[in-house]
Amino acid sequence: MTTTKIIYEPVQNWAKLPMGISFYGDCGGVAVDSKDNVYVFNRGTDPICVFDQNGNFLRSFGHGDFDRPHGIEIDSEDNIYLVDDGPGNFVQKRKNNGDIIFTVGERGTEAPWQGGEMFNRPTDIAIHPSTGELFVSDGYGNSRIHKLTPDGKHILSWGVPGTGDGQFSLPHNISMIGDDKVIVADRENFRLQIFDLNGNYLDQWHLHHPMSVTEGKNGDKNLYIGEMGPPDVQKGVPGLGNRIVVLSPEGEKISDFGDGLPGQNIDQFVAPHGVTTDSKGDVYVGEVAWTWWGSKQDPKPLGELNSLRKWTRK
Repeated sequence: MTTTKIIYEPVQNWAKLPMGISFYGDCGGVAVDSKDNVYVFNRGTDPICVFDQNGNFLRSFGHGDFDRPHGIEIDSEDNIYLVDDGPGNFVQKRKNNGDIIFTVGERGTEAPWQGGEMFNRPTDIAIHPSTGELFVSDGYGNSRIHKLTPDGKHILSWGVPGTGDGQFSLPHNISMIGDDKVIVADRENFRLQIFDLNGNYLDQWHLHHPMSVTEGKNGDKNLYIGEMGPPDVQKGVPGLGNRIVVLSPEGEKISDFGDGLPGQNIDQFVAPHGVTTDSKGDVYVGEVAWTWWGSKQDPKPLGELNSLRKWTRK
């Protein structure tokens, strides 16, 4: 079956950061609420920054509450779920105004490395659209997916280190596919793995270094995947990541966008760490631009790096 390619165009300087607020070049995750407001979970001065769909700054919160912001998701009631990587090692649910509802994990306490218990540097969260059950990827210090009740109680876990079916090498991002499947960006195995709701392996799709994955909003069932670039030994080689790939729920490629080589131009990506869409099908991408690009440049770049990007669907 042939699918018509969807075209996207980048928006120059979309986010309007107020004076004194900085992302420090690292936006761990990005999510959109029911009003198309965009929430940016970042590693700068204000951990959670909120913008309207035109990029106007609305508010911020979470000051001093996080150690290494990594993943964010918003449910159908506009509650916010935040995943703090190590040394935080916790997952938190908040109301839309920032009030804490519950926290899973004790801040600063990590489970044994690669032991499978919650948490050792968790990375992302997905929310079942009807049951509210939670799926957390526990990726840097574990090779594990945890399934939780809507109020954060453990149900089951799956995954061990490895390259076989159902095994992981850094499960870095996670999303639902409809209401009966879970998809995991198995980053260092260069693939996406698909499971049923109880962790039974179903399928896998090969992509270049998939860093982020999400299902579209408001009936858009397509999947949006952020691909990292190649390792330093292949620096400058084109066609290896640094882009967003759009797939159908069956894994058929629909579109891709991004220059393909890293940089700070309007059409370039350096590390698409978090991705989401709004009700119009526009795409928002948070990048850890300082960690994966800026810090490795000589001389180091000055000023605010481009770490939050919007591409409009045409």
